[in-house]
Amino acid sequence: MKTSGQMKSTINDELDWRMRVFDSLSFPTLILKPDRRIISVNQIFLEKIGATKEEIVGRTCREVFHKYVYDPGLPCTKENCPLVHTLESGRGHSVLRSLKGRNGQMQWEDRVFSPILDDDGMVKYVIESVRDMTRVKTLEHLFKGVRELDQVIQSSPSAIVAANLHGRILMMNQAARDMFGYSFNQTDSINSADLYPPGDARKIMSKLRDENYGGRGMLPVTKVNIVTKSGEIIPGEMTGAIIYEEDREVATMGIYNDLREKLLVEEQLKETQTLMVQSEKLASLGRLAAGVAHEINNPLTGIQLYLNMTLEKMEKDHPLRKNLEYVLEDAERCRDIVRNLLVYSRQTTQSRQQFQFNTLAEESLGLIRDQKFFMNVTLVKNLSDEPMLIDADKNQLNQVVINLVMNALDAMNLRGTLTLTTYRDKVADRACLEVSDTGGGIPEENLSRVFDPFFTTKEPGEGTGLGLSTVYGIVKKNRGNIAIKNTGPEGTTFLIDLPLAGPEAEQKLDWIG
Repeated sequence: MKTSGQMKSTINDELDWRMRVFDSLSFPTLILKPDRRIISVNQIFLEKIGATKEEIVGRTCREVFHKYVYDPGLPCTKENCPLVHTLESGRGHSVLRSLKGRNGQMQWEDRVFSPILDDDGMVKYVIESVRDMTRVKTLEHLFKGVRELDQVIQSSPSAIVAANLHGRILMMNQAARDMFGYSFNQTDSINSADLYPPGDARKIMSKLRDENYGGRGMLPVTKVNIVTKSGEIIPGEMTGAIIYEEDREVATMGIYNDLREKLLVEEQLKETQTLMVQSEKLASLGRLAAGVAHEINNPLTGIQLYLNMTLEKMEKDHPLRKNLEYVLEDAERCRDIVRNLLVYSRQTTQSRQQFQFNTLAEESLGLIRDQKFFMNVTLVKNLSDEPMLIDADKNQLNQVVINLVMNALDAMNLRGTLTLTTYRDKVADRACLEVSDTGGGIPEENLSRVFDPFFTTKEPGEGTGLGLSTVYGIVKKNRGNIAIKNTGPEGTTFLIDLPLAGPEAEQKLDWIG
């Protein structure tokens, strides 16, 4: 049986051991009485708040926390303090909450209240542990932001690629993988330099480091060529940046956009604008031409009439006869100009009919009245055997072919090879006619103007410049297209395409019209 001294020693050893355990806890802990007065705290609690045990023991938890930890104005209520629940229920409670510290910064803490009960089940003491969760919550918020940023990057319609300074791909979003043609598992096997033509990656890095180009580490929107996995080079644009860590380069990032669709739309818009300008020119000049032609036609008719009457009465050897014949010749030329003006300006009603496209070339050649034009010209006809039914105004298209043929003969000075070729474009479902000559070609500076009304390179008095503009208008009225397929020192080729007749073609015509 132990003596009282031995029992006292044992109790003291037990208490000493428990206090050592209490002090060794890695988070601040204190022991409270039901009246909320502190009877003990561990060492880490004192270190945390910067106070001594004598300053803490005997004071209420509110006094201590509001003096050393929290904003003094924070209320102590049942809603925000689990101690109240612990005292009332005799069960442990905890709460995770954010509070404003005395430094004004928000901080997170996890407070756990564990009751110690007496033999009657009443709360005798409460052990309170406080764990600072600010860093954990900050990291959670950071990771959440990283996840959200990754979701934004992966869902971005722009291609985004990040690489280290050795060119190793660190990140490639889905849009980038689609653009460049690489799968997720293949990004480790490529270098960022593989995404550009040889030498371009070095140029881009040089621009990134040039403070005068876009600022240090920044690359403004720049046109680039992009190389896909298959080797295809596609036009694109990119912005780039160097990622720094303590003023040290650690990685690069590029944002890319495929320009193919944009360039196609721009080209289509340009063509549409050109067509609109051309149509407006034709309409405006047509109205002007009609007015001028009508004003000139009446007095010109009188001049021709009186000249013919005078020549009929004049002796053939009269000294003035030759001069009057010159005048009549010029008047007739003026009459031809007036006729062309009227043709150009006339808003004729189309007489559409279905006919075989291949007959158009043969028939048009036969309508050229003066066949002497072909004396020194080799005529080549590469006409397709494939039936090509079109629905158009045949008379108008005859005029088109004749005009193109005469234009080609003029370009060759009536010497060379004239080739007419017909074929079916099966992809576009169109009938095509090419008129080719072996003349000297069209100068580059004139290419954009060949279909402009009154534009001509002929000497004054030799042409009105209405031929090709009239051709352009007729082809467009018949829902066709005309263009210069090629031109150069070996000659020029004009291409006309017209829609084929038939159920599908009719649907297309209705949609266009």
